[in-house]
Amino acid sequence: MHPEAATLWKGRRWTLALMLATLSMLAPFAIDAYLPAFDGIATDLGASALQMQQTLSVFLFGFAAMNLFHGALSDSLGRRPVVLVSLAVFALASVGCALSTDASTLLFFRALQGMSAGGGLVVARAIIRDLFPPSEAQRVMSQVTIYFGVAPAIAPMIGGLLYESVAWQAIFWMLALIGATQCLLMARRLPESLPPAQRQPVRLGPLLRGYWQIGRDGRFLALAVASAVPFNGMFLYVLAAPAWLGGHLQLAPTQFFWFFTLSVCGIMGGAWWSGRLAGRMSRAGQTRLGFAVMAAATAANLVGNAWLAPSAAWALIPVSVYSFGWALVVPVVTLTLLDLVPQRRGMASSVQAFLGAVTNGVVAGVLVPLVMHSTLAMALASGAMLGAGALSWAWVRGRLPTSTQEP
Repeated sequence: MHPEAATLWKGRRWTLALMLATLSMLAPFAIDAYLPAFDGIATDLGASALQMQQTLSVFLFGFAAMNLFHGALSDSLGRRPVVLVSLAVFALASVGCALSTDASTLLFFRALQGMSAGGGLVVARAIIRDLFPPSEAQRVMSQVTIYFGVAPAIAPMIGGLLYESVAWQAIFWMLALIGATQCLLMARRLPESLPPAQRQPVRLGPLLRGYWQIGRDGRFLALAVASAVPFNGMFLYVLAAPAWLGGHLQLAPTQFFWFFTLSVCGIMGGAWWSGRLAGRMSRAGQTRLGFAVMAAATAANLVGNAWLAPSAAWALIPVSVYSFGWALVVPVVTLTLLDLVPQRRGMASSVQAFLGAVTNGVVAGVLVPLVMHSTLAMALASGAMLGAGALSWAWVRGRLPTSTQEP
């Protein structure tokens, strides 16, 4: 923790959580807002369905690549500079997307968007642990998750309205405005939470040794898998939304919000309960509970898709319950992961985000095109990702230091 943490933020805790959540919301907003406009963008730019799917993949792979550096740079230069530069680049990349006249140009600027969108997300996690002790950090992380959950709900609604009433370019102009506004807000309000004495040198040798130290720690990697891979059990439905919602469930683009709203209610409910459990239930107990909820939702999803015709009347519910379970797990697993490397929290957050984004990119570019033709195949893929996360947690839970398992 920062030795003067109590004086760095004098406002209410929830206002800091809200501000940090807006940083975390940038990437999901950039992913979800343009999904309702997929067909319109493809028609206007002469893009194929594969190229449109690649606009998701390049964003996620760009997000993954730069996430390796955002946190490490913030460990060296401080948290604020990394946040401000990434927001400025994101705003400029969004302008480039809005002005694109062909698929190749859009792909380039989507990659640049992804490379810059993760700065706030990665650094926000480190800031929370810089400023708060464990139980308090879990409450703040849970509040961030609650606010973060709003983005997937409102992004497709706003994107759909802009697409229907203006044009698809308006979605990216909106993202540019959001990035520029956030940059100005953070320049005025975001405290620098990393003391100069705790900053790491910007040298290749120490940087590579830090990555090697983290990368060879099986506990760290297992925790990263336990948080990132189960998330994709829900996220694949977001990535496949045009095919799943528009094709299988026969919803209009302006009706996509039903799925996002229910899923976000699940995320917000799980995050709220996680905050309530902070200090009352051990991290291990809360994680087990979250995995149990996801397992029950997965079972219902598999049974429904095996025996019932696809219908929005029931198909949206298991995914929202799954989201609830994931939101119970992610705050405590993330804090446990950061506490394994207290001297390199920024780098640890970077590696976690990198592994998560690589998984997201593989799911978007490889898995979703393979399974989006069948709702049962999607349910099986979702269950497989939950299984991988649960096995990772089962392996690591007995290997964690006692200090990282406190309530």
